[in-house]
Amino acid sequence: MARPFWKGYLKFSLVTIPVRLYPAINAAATVKFHQLHRECQTRVQHRKWCPTCGRDVGADEIVRGFEFERGRYVALEEKEIQRVRPESTHTINLTQFVPAGAIDPILIDQPYFLAPDGKPAAETFAVLREALKGTAAIGSVTLHGRERLAAVEPRQMGFVVFTLRHEEEVRDIAKIPELGDAAGHVPADALQLAKKVIGRIAPRINFSKYHDTYEEALRDMIDARIAGKEIVTAPGKPRATPVVNLMDALRKSLAEAPRKERAAKGSRKPAARRTRVVRFPERRRA
Repeated sequence: MARPFWKGYLKFSLVTIPVRLYPAINAAATVKFHQLHRECQTRVQHRKWCPTCGRDVGADEIVRGFEFERGRYVALEEKEIQRVRPESTHTINLTQFVPAGAIDPILIDQPYFLAPDGKPAAETFAVLREALKGTAAIGSVTLHGRERLAAVEPRQMGFVVFTLRHEEEVRDIAKIPELGDAAGHVPADALQLAKKVIGRIAPRINFSKYHDTYEEALRDMIDARIAGKEIVTAPGKPRATPVVNLMDALRKSLAEAPRKERAAKGSRKPAARRTRVVRFPERRRA
């Protein structure tokens, strides 16, 4: 069960609601590796080493450094950095309200879930949630010692909080040189045909049918190794993609769309491909 990592207040005008912030991302869903010594399977240590002094450096000897020129740094002590850090007010202060779709997705950084902190706060929390439906509230919150811009939107019985990047953090897409080649004339007939192909695709997105196949293969491999087995799969041969005329490809796609749609409706979920499992040979005792 998820635990709140932050407790504070959601402030709207003169209304203040005690709330709890939960991580929305399940970190355990991703396989994480440690670095081991191949010979003895011992986890490798990462030492903090000073090549000039030729010795290990303790935590009390380390300062932060900003490289303003190649090989030249401005050194700052931790107490100096603490002076400019924002106070941990533990308050999400909502100051602006915009339509939910008005926030550019490229500005979204991390998602979190927001819940009321205790039963007395639940009613006020629910009133604000219903009042904000279709709306995103913009405010700021201090997380991990840094003040972050945040968007708060109703989601089911609670709120989702998105920390946002500042506009100066996002690069200008117009400065990517290769995009100049895509600024030419778009043929009207090709555009119309492409829109027809897109229109045949079901407008409703089902994200549950998409899976991280690499993640699944890693977990299968790890489970097999724990059980003393080895997964053996035949490598697939990459198929060459022929270069075809755009109009011919669009017409073919348009013709195949109804057939694929009928096949998807009438077919059952295909059975997962079985993976051949081979046991490791038992080690002989000395």
